[in-house]
Amino acid sequence: MQATELARQFQALHIPGNPLILFNAWDVGSARAVADAGARAIATGSWSVAAAHGYEDGERIPLELAMANLRRIVAALPLPVTVDLETGYGAAPQVVADTVADAIEAGAVGCNLEDSFAADGSLRRAEEQAARLAAARKVADKAGLAFFINARTDVFFQKPADAHDAAMVDAALERARAYADAGASGLFVPGLVSETLIERLVKESPLPVNIMASAAAPARVRLAELGVARISHGPGPYRGAMRWLTDAAIGAMGRGA
Repeated sequence: MQATELARQFQALHIPGNPLILFNAWDVGSARAVADAGARAIATGSWSVAAAHGYEDGERIPLELAMANLRRIVAALPLPVTVDLETGYGAAPQVVADTVADAIEAGAVGCNLEDSFAADGSLRRAEEQAARLAAARKVADKAGLAFFINARTDVFFQKPADAHDAAMVDAALERARAYADAGASGLFVPGLVSETLIERLVKESPLPVNIMASAAAPARVRLAELGVARISHGPGPYRGAMRWLTDAAIGAMGRGA
């Protein structure tokens, strides 16, 4: 299937109240396993991809290696693939645009772009991030692709979950409006777990909202009731798989002793 059709297909999967579930993969093997479970799309997670290749998260994995991994996943499966590009591997809008162009060339039909600094997690100014998103949208439009730019805001990573409040939702909504105007397709708010705050954010956001699944977050059914359009799992699948592998190896070595 052509990238243009896969992109349209992926865009259409974001339905408030019937969220797209993305069980994040890190290589071809994990992507095939997720596809075999009935996934409608594949998403990579930067933390998992980095860890699987021996790197820490935070754009420490070389971009060329991340793109080669993406190409292999795209080539192996007939599903839409969205890639976690972290902060875009650079500060300048043109650098972000070049990174998105690389992802499009590799076959991705969507990406995540964060508004924090990879070095310390602090937030960029909203207008700075909007310019970066606008550059990404421009290069995607030039490619003739309905590329899904999932604008991740790390507002809710600035404080622990029990300190989240209405003021932080106000800040996230201000960014959501600026990012929508810049051409973003969705709003990703990792770290937000309060039902009350999620409900307000979903109602007032100009973009479909993506929530990160976690033990502290509401269950999938409840997130659907709140109007969430996308649920992703981040590094959870990788961590779970590695825990299983470690436990299985311990059992195997114990039996062989």
